[in-house]
Amino acid sequence: MGKEKNPRRVADNEAIAVSRMLRTSPQKLNLVAQMIRGKSVEKAIADLTFSKKRIAEDVLKTLQSAIANAENNHGLDVDELIVAEAWVGKNLTMKRGRPRARGRYGKILKPFAQVTIKVRQVEEQA
Repeated sequence: MGKEKNPRRVADNEAIAVSRMLRTSPQKLNLVAQMIRGKSVEKAIADLTFSKKRIAEDVLKTLQSAIANAENNHGLDVDELIVAEAWVGKNLTMKRGRPRARGRYGKILKPFAQVTIKVRQVEEQA
C-alpha cells in the first residue's frame, strides 16, 4: 500500500551521471563535453585521459560514473556503450572583488558549471 515507483527518466538501454559544482566556466567545460559526444566509451576515456584541459579529469570521473551506473544499476554491457549525450549547464557564480584605484571596485566572477553524461547501449554492427 505504498507509493508507486517513479518511472525512469531515461530509456531502458541508457544510464546517466551528473557532476555539479565544477569550478570552471560552462563555456570551457562545453569544449571538453563536445570532444566526447557520440563516441564509444573506450575512445572517450582515451581522449579525456590525454587531454590537456584541467577540467577533463572531472569529466572523466563523471563518464566513469555513468559507465558504472550502466553496468551495476541497469545491467548494460560496457563494451557496447557510447556517449549518447553530454550537456553542460550553469551553476552558481561566486562574486568576489578587488579594490582598485580612486575608490573603485574590480568585480571578479568565479563561475561554476555542471555536466550531465548519458551513455547508451547499442548493438555493434557486424
